[in-house]
Amino acid sequence: MSSTTYGLMAAAALAAIGSTASAESGDTLAAVKERGNLLCTGHDGSYLGFAEVDDQGEWQGMDIELCRAVTTAIFGDPSHLTVIPISWAQRWPSLQTGEVDMVIKASGATLSRDTELGMQFSLSYYLGTTKIMAHKELGLSTLADADGGTVCIPAGTTIQQQIAAYASKLGIELEPVLIEKTEELEQAYFSGRCDLYAQWGPVLAIARTAKSSVEDHDILPDVLAVEPEVIVMRPGDDNWIDIANWTLSALWFAEQEGINSENVDEIKADPPSPVVAKFLGESPGMGTPLGLEDDWAYNVIKNVGNYAEIFDRTLGEGSPYQMDREMTALWNDGGVLYPYVID
Repeated sequence: MSSTTYGLMAAAALAAIGSTASAESGDTLAAVKERGNLLCTGHDGSYLGFAEVDDQGEWQGMDIELCRAVTTAIFGDPSHLTVIPISWAQRWPSLQTGEVDMVIKASGATLSRDTELGMQFSLSYYLGTTKIMAHKELGLSTLADADGGTVCIPAGTTIQQQIAAYASKLGIELEPVLIEKTEELEQAYFSGRCDLYAQWGPVLAIARTAKSSVEDHDILPDVLAVEPEVIVMRPGDDNWIDIANWTLSALWFAEQEGINSENVDEIKADPPSPVVAKFLGESPGMGTPLGLEDDWAYNVIKNVGNYAEIFDRTLGEGSPYQMDREMTALWNDGGVLYPYVID
């Protein structure tokens, strides 16, 4: 995709903002409740570990589980979720025109998305690095050794700017091959069309494991960027942003307190503290300020699990990808995630 095309798409999103009024606080929740389902983004293909369709035709992955968590917070169970497949480039127009209620699609919080496109962000639910994978036969030690090479880049993402800036910093030239669909992008790299593959680190690790022999490819040590992945929403509806943030916080609080989908009923029946009692809806106050039922967090943990459970089955030890939490661990386990305080 050329810079001109990317600019036109950004202009189209800006035009959509101009023609779409900002949501008033509480309007989105009211509309979702009246409709009876949450419209949340999926992927237009497969983004392994984050949004993919299994052998039974069901959506799975970290991003999909977070869509289910928000749905459960609102309706009490995840069955009211409708996943809308959307390309990277169509995320913002689809959000602004109301085709989706929120974007949970491995999307980073950036200055331009905030100040130019007018998006609003949740807390970061995943902190990942942008890295480069290379065919081992090229014998590259770092990206500096790849001068003149071709690099496959997901079109319409911040990675396009990250690779350009990093290459300029190194004083090398790389020929970009811009492809929007992840499957086509990976096919281009693994077939040898590109020397390099620039992508979010977790996606590279998953692709190397799922699509080839690990020994045939090197993930170079260069870190192009660190990007916080967030839930993205339309501007102006503080209540909707609160619901997204408190849903994420509930997943982390439950993990921090050792509350999971298997023991939540037992803990709810005999809460160890007033804070946990409030969190699980045994005492009032957790839901009314958000426009939700007081037991919404209990429903989320019972139906979806805490953050550790979600990570394990989508990306970690319970998944085919066997990824470590790394920075995306709780604060008390060497990571950067932490829950809000319940008072």
